[in-house]
Amino acid sequence: MTEEEFTDFYTRSVHRLTGQLYVMTGDFHEAQDVVQEAFVRAWGHRRRLEQDLGPEAWVRTVAWRLAVSRWRRMVRGQRAWRRRGDPEVSEGPDAGAVDLERALRGMPARQRQCAALYYVCDLPVEQIAAETRLSTGTVKTHLHRARARLAGLLDRQGRVRTTDGGRL
Repeated sequence: MTEEEFTDFYTRSVHRLTGQLYVMTGDFHEAQDVVQEAFVRAWGHRRRLEQDLGPEAWVRTVAWRLAVSRWRRMVRGQRAWRRRGDPEVSEGPDAGAVDLERALRGMPARQRQCAALYYVCDLPVEQIAAETRLSTGTVKTHLHRARARLAGLLDRQGRVRTTDGGRL
């Protein structure tokens, strides 16, 4: 089958095959998907299509097999989820972590970045300087200011202080 013949075949049969697969699967979008995939595969086999039952039968068979495979994959996935059970309910973050996040969000970006790299990622000052392209002195200054700012924003229990002296 030449390219022109395949194009004609596609034009003549795509709507009919989609309708047939829609009736077989009960899902129009699934029918469109599997018919298109079957035509893609048929393109690679277009020289042999006429030797079998005919090109339309070949595309219909491949589309049906694709639909069945997708259905089986979906059913296996649903079974796996049911076997897995419900996920455990996890508690939200503790109030201290939320307060710390709120305090960090109130810092300038460079201070926050340096503090995160130092305290969370446990990186040495020299590596932070290399990653941020700042001098080691500048990194140390940002860390000093970040510690001072956090000390000013957090009370002894780790809760964020408001500007009026109260706690959030």
